[in-house]
Amino acid sequence: MGTAAAAQRTMNDPLLDDRSARHHTAPVLPSGTPALRRGSWSSGECGCGADHAPQGGAGASAQVAPAQVAPAEPAPAHASPATFDLPRIERAVREILLAIGEDPARDGIRDTPRRVAKAYAEIFGGLRQTAHEHLGRVFEQKSDELITVTGIGFHSMCEHHLLPFFGKAHVAYLPKGGRVVGLSKLARTVEVFAKRPQLQERLTEQVADALMEHLDPAGCVVMVEAEHLCMKMRGVKTSDSVMTTFVRRGVFRSDEARGERAMALVRELALKCCA
Repeated sequence: MGTAAAAQRTMNDPLLDDRSARHHTAPVLPSGTPALRRGSWSSGECGCGADHAPQGGAGASAQVAPAQVAPAEPAPAHASPATFDLPRIERAVREILLAIGEDPARDGIRDTPRRVAKAYAEIFGGLRQTAHEHLGRVFEQKSDELITVTGIGFHSMCEHHLLPFFGKAHVAYLPKGGRVVGLSKLARTVEVFAKRPQLQERLTEQVADALMEHLDPAGCVVMVEAEHLCMKMRGVKTSDSVMTTFVRRGVFRSDEARGERAMALVRELALKCCA
């Protein structure tokens, strides 16, 4: 869509009063996401034909010396070896071309296996990364205001059909103990979990859980909106559907009223950012 991600700091909680918010600029990763139409809460079907329910102060001040929190997040068990087996991917792609009746030696696709292997190493690069690489370095700054970053663009791959889904993630957290993180790190964290064979429900939960683990905030809200090509290119072939998922953690989960107000604010800011 090309819309820059917008970051807002909303004034002192109890929670989310009506005072005005300050706006900052945050990176969009990646850019070029097509415009989305509004969706609604998903109860657990991405449209690819398989059911999968969801799991489980006002003034600016200078940052001071960074501090480390939380131990390093272990790499996923399936993320070994450290590098992708590109020749194996090339052989597999060649077999797929043969299986669908193509000639792998044809001029137009002779280099396709190599191209696909190289692309997969990038598309699934999150399998070789952890959120700790981006959230492990925090800054001490006195703040008890809700921090939000909206319009974080991402691309991922549906694990059911290995077809893309893409959209925007919107993240909000309420700092505790003065622990805040650079705004770009929130976008990088979304990217880490998006660049894997993925489900949107799990992506939403993983981002929220990483924030809680590494930043130890009072609470967080994550909202993800995405279009799924496994629903647009095949099966039901709907062209305008958008899937929306929400996750709340901490005080936004334990206190229903606060959680509802936080989600309403994130929705409102997402609409302004991505309209």
